Formats: sequence, structure tokens, C-alpha cells
Amino acid sequence: MTTITTAENLLQTYFGYEQFRPGQKNAIEYTMNADNTLAVMPTGGGKSLCYQIPGLALEGTAVIISPLISLMKDQVDALRALGIAATYINSSLSIETLRDRMNKLSMGQYQFVYAAPERFETGSFLNVIKQLNISLIAFDEAHCISQWGHDFRPSYRSIVPTLKQLPNVRTFSALTATATEEVIADIQHLLDIHDKHVVHTGFSRENLDFHVVKGRDKSSYLKSYLKEHQDEAGIIYAATRKQVDNLHHQLQQAGYLVSKYHAGLSEMERKQAQTAFIHDEVSVMIATNAFGMGIDKSNVRFVIHYAMPMNIEAYYQEAGRAGRDGEKSDCILLFAPQDIQLQKFLIEQSELDDSGKQQEYKKLQSMINYCHTHQCLTKHILHYFNDTSVQSNCEHCSNCSTDHEKIDITVEAQMILSCIKRMGERFGVTMTAKVLKGSKDKKVASFQFEKLSTYGIMSAYTEKELTERIQLLVAENYIAMAEGEFPTLQLNANSLDVLKGNQYVTMLDVRIPVHAEDTDFDEALFQELRNLRKQMADEQNVPPYILFSDVSLKEMSRYVPTTADEFLMINGVGEKKLNQYGKSFLHVLQGWSNAHPSHTKKVKIGTSSVKVKKEKTTDTRPSHMISYQMFKSGKQLKDIAVVRELSPKTVEKHIFRAASEGHPVMWELFFNEKEEEKILEIIKESEDLRLKTLKEALPEDITYTAINAVLVKHKFI
Repeated sequence: MTTITTAENLLQTYFGYEQFRPGQKNAIEYTMNADNTLAVMPTGGGKSLCYQIPGLALEGTAVIISPLISLMKDQVDALRALGIAATYINSSLSIETLRDRMNKLSMGQYQFVYAAPERFETGSFLNVIKQLNISLIAFDEAHCISQWGHDFRPSYRSIVPTLKQLPNVRTFSALTATATEEVIADIQHLLDIHDKHVVHTGFSRENLDFHVVKGRDKSSYLKSYLKEHQDEAGIIYAATRKQVDNLHHQLQQAGYLVSKYHAGLSEMERKQAQTAFIHDEVSVMIATNAFGMGIDKSNVRFVIHYAMPMNIEAYYQEAGRAGRDGEKSDCILLFAPQDIQLQKFLIEQSELDDSGKQQEYKKLQSMINYCHTHQCLTKHILHYFNDTSVQSNCEHCSNCSTDHEKIDITVEAQMILSCIKRMGERFGVTMTAKVLKGSKDKKVASFQFEKLSTYGIMSAYTEKELTERIQLLVAENYIAMAEGEFPTLQLNANSLDVLKGNQYVTMLDVRIPVHAEDTDFDEALFQELRNLRKQMADEQNVPPYILFSDVSLKEMSRYVPTTADEFLMINGVGEKKLNQYGKSFLHVLQGWSNAHPSHTKKVKIGTSSVKVKKEKTTDTRPSHMISYQMFKSGKQLKDIAVVRELSPKTVEKHIFRAASEGHPVMWELFFNEKEEEKILEIIKESEDLRLKTLKEALPEDITYTAINAVLVKHKFI
């Protein structure tokens, strides 16, 4: 109980949260008890707290093994912003800086040090690690350890035997967002993790809406989506460097604030692009899968895959970079049949042996199945990871959504199929669309296609609309597409069923997803707070979300806290952030409140709110009974204090006075059974029942409030 009490205090003081998310408490407890632990939690599920809180609570230095420089910097910036001694050791440092940090590390001046696995292969670094008092070693992105993981890194795996031999390493902690049962078993075996110390919260992310878009012109869809989601942060993943460059040029020409990131750019160019994105200087990042692992930017509202990834593990991890703050976000996959050929080519070009390639082909087929399924997309992904905790449909993916209308295109499909047949099944999508449209193109004339009965049969459609319908028929396997540099359209058994009228063909009228605006906060105030956050973050050279998330700023704009106690009620605001940033933010909030005297103030009560008029209300009940009735209804002491403009200590006295008058109180809210036994034991031994005397005789973690509560309950006062 003591360790979790300590953990909860750290959670509130440093990170500003009242409660742990699912699985966090167990993972923290195991680690603090020196049990090797594996935490499998979805992106945004709070994995980093599972080693950060033990690292704060335990003596010594927590060593975090991390795969990317960007990940290390983000994590270290966030810890240092909270006043925690943290650093990273990697190849980006100058010789002088590296020497200085290694010296401080050797003297135990850091609570956290982040390093890449390759660093442990250098003798000088390993010698320093051997001399440290190590509180724990954490493997972030732990799926990199497993040879079955989608992002396996041999260097991650190879250092484990060395680390196991170090006498000063007590505990391993492993954390990942994407792991199949095979990967989990592999990590357990490698790090000696018992089954009972595996914390698996499932993979569900209810705030993410998954969409698969087929048979649409990708570029047009992308521009239409961005037009509807201007000023929102997002990532667009493309399959190749060339695709990234082309998209970047297109969107930049269209006036969007975009950056690009791929391995073909210099290290400086990649660093500048990433910095611009995480510092909110550009809205959209266009990148290959080289970008994103460990990016903690919390307000990414959409992740669009311009091409199908190679496997579901990679897709879910990349898509999961949206909505880390818990707000509604879109994960959109723009699918075209050519994507399959590209991924097959990449598998064939890899250095994998035949067995490894077959494993990748198996994963690729699962990805293809996802793109073609008519079932709930969310459930399909979860079942891939053997997460059967969610059985009902999500009701908000593109397959479940009632916003999309099914259109019968059987007649159009028959026209298209007839045209392909009459063209000899020797041409591709573009030429077929031109013939159906009745194009005057020279190539059409050169093959004398204007003489076909299907020439111009669909002239009412644009070539783009015809192309989308042909691509849909390919995606739904009503048309076969021959492989090759210039793939041709061919009929198959399904085509014949459609032509004979035995099979109906429908098309979803896929609309651009637009989420209902959350308008219960003042948008002008929110923007003012965002500007202040950006200014302060720039001064500290850290990403804005490290100061406060958008969720925190929206809460500030909703409740307009004007005192320190009210400010602490905001989600994500703890004592550390109050001390560092509270003065500046409260100045803006107080100014806004004064400028809007007619504003009906909302005060946060737990996870809900009440409206409080500025004018005083009359209540004839005794003051302590007003507090007691609020407490009895489930409100916390500090919530009551904020609403009633009293100190928490005064409210506490009100509750205990009501209890002494015979009103029932849930005493377990103030102390647990072991604490009560210990306090009663000391009371019986002591002749002096003053709080200070009793406190000095009791363990440090037993609070004055707990002692006072026991005294009241047992009628000693």
C-alpha cells in the first residue's frame, strides 16, 4: 500500500492526474517490488509513467533503452520541464557535451538516463553503468527486442545477456504498444518475466476512428480532407521517398503548412522538419515510416496512410500516433491494388531468408484482408492481436458508420466489365476510363476503340469518377489486375457473376469524416492560451505539448480557473507545473474572467462540472453540513473547497464535525485497515493525543488527516 500511495502522490504532484489509467498501477507496483515486468498498452495509454514513477520513487538512476534520438529528446525535455534530473547519451552530442554528461552520470547526478542499445556495446559507457546505483532498466518500444517483432533490432536483443550479468541491475521493465502473443512470449523468455507480471490492457483505442478508402483518387481525397481539417495537426505516411517529395510539393503549392521526413534527407533536414512539426510551426508532416516512433506530440488529430503498410503491427503503431490526448482522431488508409505489388517487391528485395519472407507474406495477407473486410475495422485489428475483449462493433469506423450511404452500381459495373472484355483485356485503368467516357484521345483513336459498342457508354461520368469505380471493382475482386509495370485489367469468375446478374455490386458513398465541434469551452480564450503556451515553449526550446496538452488548455478555457487551487483541478496540472507555469497562465485567465463579468463560471468537480453564479446564494444550513452533504454526494474535499472558497483543511474539519454529531462517513476514504491498526496501537501507548505527538511516533507515510480521522471515528476527540 505504501508504494502505491507514494506512486499516487507522484502522479498528482508531477503529472497532474488524480487516477492511474488501466494497468499502470499494477505495472508500477511490480516494478517497485523489483519484479521484472512487461506492460503491453496501446499508444497513448501512459506506458512511460510505468517506469518514470518507479524511477522517481526508487533510489538511484533509471536507465531507459530507447530506439531513436527523437524519442529520447522528447522524453528528457518533458522530465526536465518538471524539474527532474534527466539526460540522454547518443550520437547527436558533441565530444565536450558527451564528456560532461558522462561525468555527471558517473557521479549519480541523474535520476533518468536515456540511451540507444548500441551505446551499451562501448566499453566506456558500460564501465560507468557498472558503477551506478541503478533503480531499474526499462526497454521502451520493447517489441524491438523480439525477432518476431515488426521492428526487430538485433542490437536490442544482443545487449540483454550483458545487462543480465551486471550485479547492480535489479529490475527489468519492458513496454510496448504492439505485440502479438508470439512477441510477448519472446520478450518474457528473454527478460525472465513471469506470466503474473505481464500487464496487458488490450489494444483498444476508443477515441480513434478507422477508415479504409478504396476506389478514390488519393490526391483528391487528401486535399478534400485537409480542406475540412485546416489547422489540425496530422501525419501523412507515404510508401516511398519519391511519394513523400511529390505530396510535399503538391500540398505546399496548395498553401498548406507541411514538412517532409525520409531517410534521403540529411540529418539536419530531418531534425529541422521534426522540430517544426512538434513545435506547432507546421500542421502536417509527410513522411515514410522512418518518422514517428516515440513522438509524444499529443494533439495529432489524424494519421493518413497514402499507401498500405506491410503489416498490421506497423499500421496500428503508426496510426496510433493520432489522439494520444484521448480526443477524437481519424486513422485513414487510402488503399489501391498497386500498394500490394509495392509491398511484395519490398519483401522480395529484403535480406530475409525464405522462411522470413514467408512470415512477411503472411502478415501482408492479413493487412490485405483488413483493407477488404466489410466487418468492423476496429474489431478486425483487435482480433488480429488476439484481443477479444471487444465483441461489439465500434459503430464509428468506415464500415460501421451510418453516415455512409450504399449505392447500387451493378449496372455501371456491367458496363465497365463489358468494356474491358471488348478491349481484349489488354489495357489498364486509365485507357478503360477514357473509352467509357468517349475520349477523343489519340491513343483511343489509334486502337479504333471509338468503334466499340461501349465507347462513350458512360459519358455522363468524369474520367476521375470512372477511374474510382474501376479501382473499386479491382479492390472488391470483381476485376483481376495482372502484375507488371503496366498492369492490365482482366475478367475473373466474379466478373461473370456480375455480368449474368447473379451478383449485385454496391459502393459506399464515402464522406470526409468530420467530428462534431466540442464547443463547451471558449475558443478565443483557448487560442490565447495556445499562444501563451507557444511563446513559453519557444523560450525554453521545448515542444508546446510538454507544458500542457490541448486537453488541459480546453479545460482551462471551459472552467476558467482564477486561483491556484482551481488551477490544480485542471487535468494535467500538478504542483510542479503550477509552480513553473501557473503564474503566467493564471494572469491570462484572471484577465479574461475580469473582462467577462457576466460569465457564468463552471467549477470542475471530479470529472464533471457545476455552474457557479458570481453572486452569493443564501443557504440556511450550518456551514459544516453544507460541506458534509457535498461530501456525501461523492465530491472530493478539494473540489468542495474550490466551490465553497474554503481551505481543504476547513472542509476536512466540517466532515469530521458532522461525523462526531453522528452522521455516517466512509472512513476508508481517509485511511486503510493497516493504517487504522497502527494508529490505534500508538494511541493506546500514548498519554498525549495531540496530532503532532502521534505523527512523530508513526511511519512517515501516515498523514495527519488519517490520524485525525481515526481519533474522530473512535471518539477520542
